[in-house]
Amino acid sequence: MVYGNEAPGGDARGKEFLSGRLMVVAFEGWNDAGEAATGAVRMVKDELDVATIADIDSEDYFDYQFNRPTSEFDDDGQRILVWPTATIFGPASGALGAETDASAEVSAAAQAGNIFLLIGTEPSRGWKRFTSEVLNVAVDAGVSGIVFLGAMLADVPHTRPISVYSTSENAAVRSELDLERSTYEGPVGILSVLADAAEQANIPTLTMWASVPHYVHNAPSPKATLALIQKLESLIGIDIPRGELVEEAEAWETGINSLAGEDEEMASYIQQLEQARDTVDSPEASGEAIAQEFERYLRKRGDGPASPGTAGSGGSEPWRPRD
Repeated sequence: MVYGNEAPGGDARGKEFLSGRLMVVAFEGWNDAGEAATGAVRMVKDELDVATIADIDSEDYFDYQFNRPTSEFDDDGQRILVWPTATIFGPASGALGAETDASAEVSAAAQAGNIFLLIGTEPSRGWKRFTSEVLNVAVDAGVSGIVFLGAMLADVPHTRPISVYSTSENAAVRSELDLERSTYEGPVGILSVLADAAEQANIPTLTMWASVPHYVHNAPSPKATLALIQKLESLIGIDIPRGELVEEAEAWETGINSLAGEDEEMASYIQQLEQARDTVDSPEASGEAIAQEFERYLRKRGDGPASPGTAGSGGSEPWRPRD
């Protein structure tokens, strides 16, 4: 399978998406409900032997009244200021994993040497110039594919597995990985802007979105981070140690169960979400049955069939305890 990604002179790279040099990207902010996406990329960073290869100058792209610098102590106990920024990491040794034929199996060690990371805060301005800077670094590093991680607030129950939806605007990637193209229309974040520019530059992309229960959006969501890690691990072909993440995910769910146990309204709402999710997931569910269940759920909420709210774009009000 040949992608549209061609080197100067018109020679196609001729490699599949997963066997090339991949950049994994996540941004704090609008795209990062429950800090799930950035949490997943930071776990990958801790596992790989990577070093900084580029820092995007925060002075050009951030409104410090919106994304303020923070005061912290470093390892030596000295107070430092940490400014919002975006950092690109690459293999620390400088020796990338071996190039592989499209039909060859990629070893975990070789693939780990072909992973680049971008972690940052969503910029406040200058998105086009910011995107150009990022892609220039990616092209110089020989990145042949980009994986974007995001997390959105959604009407989903915390008691069920966190759904991770993978989509791609690239037809070859969709064919290789059996993905669908997103049908979403509406406001977008920096992930979509970068993905669009990358595709125009003939760098194929893939996006993974984790669905985070909107009624617990204020707290980090280790369960959503774990879901993204599991999905990403199977994609990039390296083992990512979970550390304490499994225990943290269980404690997160237990804590919400405890809160729901003290609030009948919240418990009833979660039960409705569970019923809707189970109906959609059931093997015998038809499209008509799913639509009917969704309309019934909306009526219970007091919404009309035409006003479900858009997950991830502020369409759902977060759960607020009663006074």
